[in-house]
Amino acid sequence: MRLLLAIFLSLCTGPLWAQEKATLVADHIFLGGDEKLTAEGSVEIFYQGTRLTASRIVYDSAADSLSIDGPITLDDGRGATVLASSAELSRDMAQGILKSARLVFENRLQIAAVEMTRVSGRYNQLSRVVASSCKVCANSPIPLWEIRARRVIQDQVERQLYFDHAQFRVAGVPVFYIPRLRMPDPTLKRATGFLMPSFRTSTGLGPGIKLPYFIAIGDSRDLTLTPYVSTQGTRTLEFRYRQAYRTGRVEIEGAVTRDQLLPGDLRGYLFADGQFDLKRDFTLDLSVQSVTDRAYLLDYGISDIDRLASGVDVTRTRRNEYIDARLFRFQSIRAGENNSTLPTLVGDATYQRRFTPRFLGGEGQFRFETHAQRRGSTVDFDANGDGVTDGRDIARASAIVDWRRNWVLNNGMVVSGAIEAAADFYAIGQDAGFSATVARFTPMAAVELRWPWIKSSPRGAAQVLEPVAQIVLGPQSTQAVPNEDSQIVEFDEGNLFAFSRFPGSDRRELGDRLNLGLSWTRYAPTGWTLGVVAGRVLRTKDLGQFGPASGLDGTSSDWLVAAQITTDGGLSATNRALFDDAFSFSRNELRLDWNTDDYDLSASYNWLVADPAEGRAIPTSEVAFDAGWRISDGWRGVVAGRYDFQADRAANARIGLEYRNECAAIDLSLSRRFTSSTSIAPSTDINLSVVLTGFGNGAVSQNYQRRCVQ
Repeated sequence: MRLLLAIFLSLCTGPLWAQEKATLVADHIFLGGDEKLTAEGSVEIFYQGTRLTASRIVYDSAADSLSIDGPITLDDGRGATVLASSAELSRDMAQGILKSARLVFENRLQIAAVEMTRVSGRYNQLSRVVASSCKVCANSPIPLWEIRARRVIQDQVERQLYFDHAQFRVAGVPVFYIPRLRMPDPTLKRATGFLMPSFRTSTGLGPGIKLPYFIAIGDSRDLTLTPYVSTQGTRTLEFRYRQAYRTGRVEIEGAVTRDQLLPGDLRGYLFADGQFDLKRDFTLDLSVQSVTDRAYLLDYGISDIDRLASGVDVTRTRRNEYIDARLFRFQSIRAGENNSTLPTLVGDATYQRRFTPRFLGGEGQFRFETHAQRRGSTVDFDANGDGVTDGRDIARASAIVDWRRNWVLNNGMVVSGAIEAAADFYAIGQDAGFSATVARFTPMAAVELRWPWIKSSPRGAAQVLEPVAQIVLGPQSTQAVPNEDSQIVEFDEGNLFAFSRFPGSDRRELGDRLNLGLSWTRYAPTGWTLGVVAGRVLRTKDLGQFGPASGLDGTSSDWLVAAQITTDGGLSATNRALFDDAFSFSRNELRLDWNTDDYDLSASYNWLVADPAEGRAIPTSEVAFDAGWRISDGWRGVVAGRYDFQADRAANARIGLEYRNECAAIDLSLSRRFTSSTSIAPSTDINLSVVLTGFGNGAVSQNYQRRCVQ
């Protein structure tokens, strides 16, 4: 039977009441006549958060020392563990020597040494060292990478590692030698110093290297400076600044460049964003996006965005209330777009409130919106021929009230009634085609009937069939206003029974119509699900509101058919199509997702007919995919691309190889951009990134841990 005994040892000089205590636990403890205390069998010592385990400990009170027989485990309580075969330590374990020692940090980095000396309770000095975070097995004794050194000193206070005469090896082969090397130990999350470099080769810039330098300014701030040089003359300094506050955060990143792509020009970009929690549940979001020229972001592989937004957004979301106010400045870097004729300064404010009317029941909603936008041009007509007045400025205020209520009949039918009324006031400037002010009122009402049917089979499958019919009554005409926010219309199963299919407020769907739909869903006991939705819109009169690409033009819309299947094997496929009675498609969207332990695939195909009203002079036929497969343990291949069938060429393509294990992450990729414009040329990029884990906070997921095979 295990004996539990707490023995208090005096660990420092001074009065007895001020002395600190240690606790010793063992199976057997006895005191010899030579004033030596011996503990044997499952020995444990606890002192100031440090825990030591061993098979035998002898405390010599005369020499004030501990003689310890292993296997020894010394845990400092902060993520570092020392393993050794034997040790001679002082009473407080702050001084002494450990034989055949191994220092392990959070089960990641391991430093093995012939001998380790503890000094002043702060330093661990290891001699003849091998350091690595790679797993070593009997059939694979050489780690993927390792650092060999004559001596390593660990500063437990500063949490730094100092290597003397360090040699870095890959698969046992020496790669380079460093006389002195300092690194943070893995228990330190943030430390000033160099990060792992990355390599990039592009046709425009040539081979180049990035070497980040991280500066820990304080507990809540840091700065990363990344020089980037290439063989074709680029000299770039990238930077990233981050700061955390009690109620929010700020991150600023950018770069300054001199290169041969635009000789003599100073190029660069600046992106910043911040988020803060305000009083009364409000949230403040800040954004800044700026670039010196249209091609910079793509030339340096930073981002593929082509419209920049800078501004401020204040929001609050509660159970029955939503408030949003924003002011943004937009800048287009698309080829062929002129910012002076685009809305560059845009402000919006929204107040939305949900309520239950006292006498009507159901659910009501009130929404008040304001919108204002300004163009830089002062031309009051369409000088560039794009269908939009070049200098038109607009301010709009809208108030919308809607109400809806459901009644369930005895036979299971669901009858719904709904009304909506929208009032809009426009102030229009610099547009000769419209009056200076326009007021508009649009009332609508709807009655809807649903009849859901449910059937279960003896084998556990369930089927749901639901026909829906909805009648909507609306005005045949209304005052004409400029259309700024409803240029592109989406017709899908989500808005089949909506009052309006237009995405914004400048257009509201008019006329009387009948919306018909039928949905069927089957839930199989084996885990797969199949759902199909079909619908159509019938009108009493064609008011010419919609273009051919929307599928809503004419007195009878195109047929809307959407189907989705999901399986428990990770497969999900969705197809949405719009076609007329002659099966001529105006739109088709197919998306496929497949995720398993070994494979993942995300692919889509889009077809759209030409529609000049949506800025599409020719049809769109395009496929995009992103796939990956696990080649073997740790190895993964990726391939991605986008192909334009109308242009009969690829837009972009990428192929890559990734390797992950418990001590390294390696990414190698080859990408090609085929598209070109007046400011952007086709380019090919090769990127290589190598991350050695175990230092700082860089840990690879446990999913990539290698296992030793016996």
